Amino acid sequence: MARAETRDRARRRTAKRERMEAVRAFATGRVLDAGRTRDALQALLRPGDRVALEGDNQKQADFLAGELAGCDPEAVHDLHLLISSISLREHLDVFERGVARRLDFAYAGPQSVRMAQLLADGGIEIGAIHTYVELYARMFVDLIPDVALLCAEQADREGNLYTGPSTEDTPVIAEAAAFSQGVTLVQVNEIVDKVPRVDIPGDWVDLIVRSPRPFALEPLFTRDPRHIGQVEILMAMMALRGVYERHGVTTLNHGIGFDTAAIELILPTYGEELGLRGKICRHWTLNPHPTLIPAIETGWVESVHCFGGEPGTERYVAARPDVFFTGPDGSLRSNRVLCQLAGQYAVDLFIGSSLQIDANANSSTVTEGRLTGFGGAPNMGHDPHGRRHPSPAWLGLVAGEPPVLRGRKLVVQITQTFRSGGVPAFVESLDAVRVGEDAGMPIPPVMIYGDDVSHVVTEEGVAYLYRAAGPAERRDAVAAVAGATPVGRRIGHRRVEELRRDGLVALPEDLGVDVRRAKRSLLAARSMEDLVAWSGGLYDPPARFRSW
Repeated sequence: MARAETRDRARRRTAKRERMEAVRAFATGRVLDAGRTRDALQALLRPGDRVALEGDNQKQADFLAGELAGCDPEAVHDLHLLISSISLREHLDVFERGVARRLDFAYAGPQSVRMAQLLADGGIEIGAIHTYVELYARMFVDLIPDVALLCAEQADREGNLYTGPSTEDTPVIAEAAAFSQGVTLVQVNEIVDKVPRVDIPGDWVDLIVRSPRPFALEPLFTRDPRHIGQVEILMAMMALRGVYERHGVTTLNHGIGFDTAAIELILPTYGEELGLRGKICRHWTLNPHPTLIPAIETGWVESVHCFGGEPGTERYVAARPDVFFTGPDGSLRSNRVLCQLAGQYAVDLFIGSSLQIDANANSSTVTEGRLTGFGGAPNMGHDPHGRRHPSPAWLGLVAGEPPVLRGRKLVVQITQTFRSGGVPAFVESLDAVRVGEDAGMPIPPVMIYGDDVSHVVTEEGVAYLYRAAGPAERRDAVAAVAGATPVGRRIGHRRVEELRRDGLVALPEDLGVDVRRAKRSLLAARSMEDLVAWSGGLYDPPARFRSW
């Protein structure tokens, strides 16, 4: 048998050695001269490189993003960027300047309009819109980074990193690069003699640079209770009675929004009246939501594992080590990948909102003129068929044909029937369908598929979709709670009454919810100042949330 052609089996290792030799003039040991960062990047990068740039849900390697955007397109071009969250202007500047060409990402909320325009103008080539876990997983398979540009709180001169409360995505990206002979460059806020704890070992890190300013950190999960109104409170009451209490939900994830913040803030009041403490909402996967503080302080919450940190909650979290996952130094240890997996497999319920929901309960945050993406919602907002451990809530939605049965996760969509500006949340066809067609996507960018959704909660009531006998009955149940939207207008009063009788729809009165009680007085905290008081002064809200 003829031998296969001899080829270099250490090609990536050789390429890394050459890259590090090219950047040596700009560094002392592992420490890069901040003033020569752009020169170093131009020496380090090759046209067509796959570059993982840390743009997390909250924290951003913003100094490195700016330096990358400023590179000479003659020297650095056609990069393939891997960014979980497109949050900064610089993330898209690289495409307008020709430094980068192709993008794989998960979420683009702050830059969604500009992203859509760039795509329409042909200024960007999108590989795929991923979920967070999906993107990270591909970094170990077919999207292995050549270079990773990351951020951390501190480093020592050996490259050991301390990521602090907002570890988020850093370890998984560092590992994908470090063990595939990629180059890892990290911007840090400080270079110290000894880090408080080693979150990422120095032998995973090739270069560090002290940023002229602390990395950007967005308080993404902070919601001011002042903006929670009666409609959100009513929906929270119905969710509590019609979903949490009915199914005995003890493990759960809350999405971002005033709807779920309202649920958190009525646990110590309405939930206490119902005698539900200790019976529901005990174990959570979510960031340190400030609106969860009253529930923690009143003994509702036993544990919280976090995707990332939340600015202002550092002292509070450090003082509650029985609840949060913290290190010996007292600071939070977050991890987006592990928390996403916990939210996918270890919790009984996901509840979140969307910009649009169609008649079949499919939902998406991709709308006309906005290429938002999904983030982590599809990871947690689906029924994972790989789950095997039972719980009462999971078994309560048992499915299949005897003798082979399986449980089912509760996937809840909660939204007002009309969003701001009188825009209907329920539509006959998602904008995502047309956006996908116009962009040449092989499938439309749907966030959560309707057949995974078990419940829909609106100000009208609760739809129990898992009880539907088929697609037509599911559509009727969605329509019954869709109000005066195009979807809601196609169902008559008589059919709604039949659905109520059969247990597919419950209105407030069916749940024992007194609509007259849906007032702000039911909130355990009605302002940021109240949250500070609940925390014993340990919570320090970011300046933009202060009103006193």
